[in-house]
Amino acid sequence: MDTETPAPAPAQPPTNPAKEQALADYRRVLLQHKEASAKARTLRQEFKSLRNDYNKTEDDLKALQSVGQIIGEVLRQLDAERFIVKVSSGPRYVVGCRNKLDKAKMVQGTRVSLDMTTLTIMRQLPREVDPLVHNMLAEDPGSINYAEIGGLAEQIRHCAKVVELPLTNPELFQRVG
Repeated sequence: MDTETPAPAPAQPPTNPAKEQALADYRRVLLQHKEASAKARTLRQEFKSLRNDYNKTEDDLKALQSVGQIIGEVLRQLDAERFIVKVSSGPRYVVGCRNKLDKAKMVQGTRVSLDMTTLTIMRQLPREVDPLVHNMLAEDPGSINYAEIGGLAEQIRHCAKVVELPLTNPELFQRVG
C-alpha cells in the first residue's frame, strides 16, 4: 500500500509589523496618487474648456471692436484659401479667409461676416432663421385632405361660410364696405 502522506503546509513566515505598516502606507499613498491623477485629469479638461471659451470670447470681442463688417453668404470655394461670397448689398467678391477659421465648414450657403476694408472672412455666422424653423421647412406634409382630419367639421364649416358667403351674396357686404 503506497500511500503518500500529504506534504506539510508551508510554514507562515513570521509577520513583521514594520513591513505590514510599510505596505499599508504604500497602498494608502498609491490610492491618493490615483485620486490626485483623476482630479488632475478633470482639471485639465475643465481648463481646456475654459480656454476655448476664453478664445471664443476674445474673437467675439475683436469682431465687435473692429471696423464695420459686412454680412455675406458663401457661394463657392475656389481653392484652399479663396471663396466667392455674395454680400447682402448685392455684389459678389472673391475673398480670403482668416487662418483661425475652419475652412471645411465654409460650405455653400454659410453666412459669414467680412471685414469692410480687406473683404476677408472674419467669422461664421449662425443661420438667419431659427434652426427649429429651418428644420420644419423640409417637412413633407404628405397628401392629407380635410376628410382625414377628425374633429374639424365646425372649423371647416366656419371657413367655408367666411369664404363662400361674400362670393355668393356680395350685396350683403356692399353696405359694410
